[in-house]
Amino acid sequence: MKTLRIKVYGQVQGVFFRSSTKEKAESLRICGWVRNEPDGTVLIIAQGPENNLKELIRWCYNEVEYAKVAKVDTQWKEVGEEFKGFVIKYD
Repeated sequence: MKTLRIKVYGQVQGVFFRSSTKEKAESLRICGWVRNEPDGTVLIIAQGPENNLKELIRWCYNEVEYAKVAKVDTQWKEVGEEFKGFVIKYD
């Protein structure tokens, strides 16, 4: 089990990126959350098997139809809090 912080830059707000991320994460059996950030990026905290998390990173680049991803930053983290399910945060 690994935990990954993903920050997605570009035209990623207002294009169903969060809901698409939730669907993809659930299909990969990844837990965690996704939210829009004030700077226009999308932040994802994801937890699951390393291979599934790597697939989520690849997916971020070009799988959301209306998004234009400019850059994806990732940071592997130590497992701290364990998540149950995957949610969209609105805070």
